[in-house]
Amino acid sequence: MNRQTRARLVMTLVAGMWAVAGANAQQSSRELVNALQGGGYVLVMRHASSPREVPTKDTANADNTKLERQLDEPGRRGASAMGNALRTLRIPIGSVLSSPTYRAMETVKLAGLKSPTVVRELGDGGQSMQSITEAQAAWLRRKVAEVPQSGNTILVTHQPNLSRAFPDWGATVVDGETVVIRPDGKGGIAIVGRIPIDDWTRLQ
Repeated sequence: MNRQTRARLVMTLVAGMWAVAGANAQQSSRELVNALQGGGYVLVMRHASSPREVPTKDTANADNTKLERQLDEPGRRGASAMGNALRTLRIPIGSVLSSPTYRAMETVKLAGLKSPTVVRELGDGGQSMQSITEAQAAWLRRKVAEVPQSGNTILVTHQPNLSRAFPDWGATVVDGETVVIRPDGKGGIAIVGRIPIDDWTRLQ
């Protein structure tokens, strides 16, 4: 499934959950924002847009000393806009957990989120995403089922991690998209929304 196909599928799913149709869309968006303002949700995010190619010494960001993949211009713009929207909408963020990869950490930094807790299980294991383990998937499933102690929890990870942990929907999560999950406190979860990164500004 290519990126355009995934994007169309995601927008279809978002339309279904948000009932995107005129006034209904506005009402559903307000309801989602109101819910997030109250806290208690887990926001599982795929890092913002990043090209497959690694940068050269000449094109790498100054702090990208290991020459890892980094965000492209749409990714940088989207991460910054998302962070601005979270603050404008007064959506409280408690814990921020991130993959140790540069592109995930750059997403967190440009969104202006607080210093993240770097979690190995959210990362690629240094093997270009080809060997996400079941242990990593199990960790992610447990973590999204935890009720935040304060505000909302944000997890920044990668598509292969999401695919392995959540085979029913993980493969359709596009660059920068956030899946909003409500844990029930008993180990269960419910997806209440999916927000493509460019849609955060539309929620304001």
